[in-house]
Amino acid sequence: MARGKAEAKKGGQVELVAGRDINPEAATGTEAKPLQIELMSQVARTLWLPEGLSQDEIVRHGKAAFAMLEGIKPQGEIEGLLAAQMVAAHNAAMDCLRRAMREGQPFAIRDQNLKHAAKFMSMYVRQIETLDKHRGKGQQKVTVEHVHVEAGGQAIVGHVETGRGPRRRKGPATPASDDAPEVPLEIPDPVAPQKTAQKVPQKTRRGR
Repeated sequence: MARGKAEAKKGGQVELVAGRDINPEAATGTEAKPLQIELMSQVARTLWLPEGLSQDEIVRHGKAAFAMLEGIKPQGEIEGLLAAQMVAAHNAAMDCLRRAMREGQPFAIRDQNLKHAAKFMSMYVRQIETLDKHRGKGQQKVTVEHVHVEAGGQAIVGHVETGRGPRRRKGPATPASDDAPEVPLEIPDPVAPQKTAQKVPQKTRRGR
């Protein structure tokens, strides 16, 4: 992989020249020079570059952003695009936090900047999860193609959870057999007087 020197200029323009400062292919995940320059220019345009910065300071900020890209190590154009968005989300969040730290501003404006920063940071977390999922670091799916069951054994197909007590399998109610004997029901007569239980006097034992 050829290495080059990336110089960020005012307005987000990036120029790649010979050097050893950065690896454009490693930073963008692509071998196409136009796409390398475009992605790095897009990232450079998300930087907050106040008026009065010297060219050396602008280049320093640009190199830091390009180092973020290279640190993500995108593999392919898709990850290169996602890496650029991740760096942009980080820069936006930091810019909102910077604005929230200004002294003398109304509380409502400070609160709004903090809320925007929280949104960008949440976006950054989702981007990391997307990158991990794309790289196969998320939830793994296991497919069982062959199941061998010995005589007298049982096979369970489906989701099995451990750590819980046995669960009864719900199924249709077993129909009553036609050969089963019928048990007559005794229905009390509401008119007939109810018999009350008689109390049996208890014998008292005398002391000797």
